[in-house]
Amino acid sequence: MSILSDYAKRTPGSKEHFARVGRTIPAGATRSLNSWPPYPVYLDRGIGGTVWDVDGNAYRDFLANYTALPLGYADPDVTAALREQLPHGTSHSFSRTLEAELAELLVARVPSLDRVRFTGSGTEAVMFALRLARAHTGRPLVAKAEGGYHGTTDDVMISVRPPADLAGDVRSPASVPEMRGIPASRTRETLVVPFNDVTASQEILRAHADRLAALVLEPVLGVGGMIPATAEYLAAMRATCDELGILLVFDEVITLRLATGGAQQAYGVTPDLTTMGKIIGGGLPIGAYGGRADIMGLLEPQGGTDVYDSRSGGPVLYQGGTFTGNALSVAAGIVTLGKLDAATIDALNRTGDLLRHELTGVFADASVDAVVTGVGSLFNVHIGPRRVEVFRDVRGVDAARQHAFFLGLLNHGVIVAPRGMGCVTTCTTGDDVAAFTAAVRLTLHDITEAG
Repeated sequence: MSILSDYAKRTPGSKEHFARVGRTIPAGATRSLNSWPPYPVYLDRGIGGTVWDVDGNAYRDFLANYTALPLGYADPDVTAALREQLPHGTSHSFSRTLEAELAELLVARVPSLDRVRFTGSGTEAVMFALRLARAHTGRPLVAKAEGGYHGTTDDVMISVRPPADLAGDVRSPASVPEMRGIPASRTRETLVVPFNDVTASQEILRAHADRLAALVLEPVLGVGGMIPATAEYLAAMRATCDELGILLVFDEVITLRLATGGAQQAYGVTPDLTTMGKIIGGGLPIGAYGGRADIMGLLEPQGGTDVYDSRSGGPVLYQGGTFTGNALSVAAGIVTLGKLDAATIDALNRTGDLLRHELTGVFADASVDAVVTGVGSLFNVHIGPRRVEVFRDVRGVDAARQHAFFLGLLNHGVIVAPRGMGCVTTCTTGDDVAAFTAAVRLTLHDITEAG
C-alpha cells in the first residue's frame, strides 16, 4: 500500500470535513500551515502528548501547536487555573491584577526585561517592538536575518524563504517580499543580513547605520530551518549594535523555552528589546515585548489625559488591543511559567538532545541523506541535504520526499510540521522517543517501497 493510499484509508472523516469546510474557509484551514495535499488531518482533542483526529486515530504530537504547549495538552494545573478564572470573566474593559503577576515573572526570568507589555500574539509583539525602536532612535530602517521569521506584518515578511533566483549574493542578500500584497516600500525599509556571517552582517549594518533603528534576530532560525546562531555571531551583533547606536531585538517567541531566561540567557547575550509569545500563554493567545526601561518609557503618558495623542500629553507610542492581557491567557501563562523551572527546562533539553541523536542515527543506518538540526527541546528534520548550517542549505531539501516523510509519519501515528519542525514537551517520554524513531524507520521503508 502506498503512503497516499494508506493516508486516505486512515482519514476518511478528515477528507469529508475538508470538503465541507472548504466551502466557507479558504484552503479548509484558518492557518495556512494547517492545509496540505491531498487534504489535512482534522483533530478532535488532545491530552498530554497525544491527540486524536476526527477518525479516532491517535498521534504522538511532536509539534505541540508549533512549540506553544510546553506542558502538552490539557495540563491539569493550567486547566484548573482556567476553570477558576472563567466565572470571573474572560476579558475585561480595564486591566486585571493578574497582568502584574505574569509581568513580574517575566521580568525576573528574562535578562533584558526591565519592563514589559502584553499583546495578542507574537506578530503584534514584533510590530510594536520595531515601532518602539524607530520611535526611540528616530531612524526609519530595520534589519533582519535571511531566513528569519517574525510574524506576518509587512515589515518582516521579507526574505523569510526567498527563492534562489531573487535572493541575491550570499554575503549581501536582497530584500525579497515573501508574497504579493507587501508594498515595495517595505523592501526598501527592511535590510537583510546573512545569518551567522559576522563580517558580512557587520558591513551591511555599518553601511546603513545612520538610518537603521533595529536589528531583529531569532537566536535560532525557526521557519528558516531550526538553525542555531553561533555564540560568536550573537556577541558580534551585540557589539556592533552598541557601536552604531542600533537597537538589538531578539525574537524569542520560540526560543524562550531553551532556558528560564530564554536563549539570551543560554547565550549570555542581552538584547535591548525582546519579543515573546507561545509558551508565556500556556496554550492561549498571547504575545509580549519588553526591554530597557528608557525605551519602554516611551509607552508612558507624558502628563496629559488624552491617551491617544502624544501632542496633548499622551504616550509617544500608543498601544491598543481588545484582548491584550486577557484574563485566561494570563492565568494560563502564570501557571505554565511556574512549572517551567530550571530543572524542568534542563530535562526538556536533554530529551530533545536524545531525540536528535536517535533520529540522526536512524538516517545514518538507513543511508538516507538527511540532517537533523535544532538545539535543546527544538528540532527539524531535513530530507535530502547533507548539511544544513545556514538558511540557503535548506534549499537542498527534496520537497517531494519531505512531504512523503510528513504523511508517512502521520500514517504511523507521529505529528511534526510539514517542513519537519518539532519539539518535545514535559509529556515526552523515552517511550515516545522510541516510538518516533520506529515511525521514522517505517516511513523510510515506505518511501523506498514507493520508489
